[in-house]
Amino acid sequence: MDIQSLEAEATRLVLSRFDEETALRLGLILLELAKGKPVVINIRNAHRTFFHAALPGSRANNDNWARRKGNTALMHGAASMYVTLRYAERKRTLQTDGLTEADYALSGGAVPICITGTGMVAIATISGLPEQEDHALVVAGIMELMTRLT
Repeated sequence: MDIQSLEAEATRLVLSRFDEETALRLGLILLELAKGKPVVINIRNAHRTFFHAALPGSRANNDNWARRKGNTALMHGAASMYVTLRYAERKRTLQTDGLTEADYALSGGAVPICITGTGMVAIATISGLPEQEDHALVVAGIMELMTRLT
């Protein structure tokens, strides 16, 4: 994964709509894709959680990682994997920007949910696998949702 491929990916991951029903559909798709994997799935915006599931084998710390990765994506308006690579490229840390590791994480797995004409309205996060796998699983879920919404 590199910055350019993540930028291109972000331009493709745009939904026609997003509401509670869409969030549930995405959550169920992610549950299908994550079956047998020890992950936490979380779909939320800055104000509320739309979907949350902790699959067998996941740990309480995965909830915390999902929250922190989600905060990073919400703060920067970009996938946490993208933010992580940009920070590394610029040799910056969370502390450089006045952010704490208690609330933010530089780790992939939180992906913006964007809608046409509006931009980012929520994020979907997976935690429990290596960060690139967390990211890829969320992307696969959003792409599957896009095919089902058309």
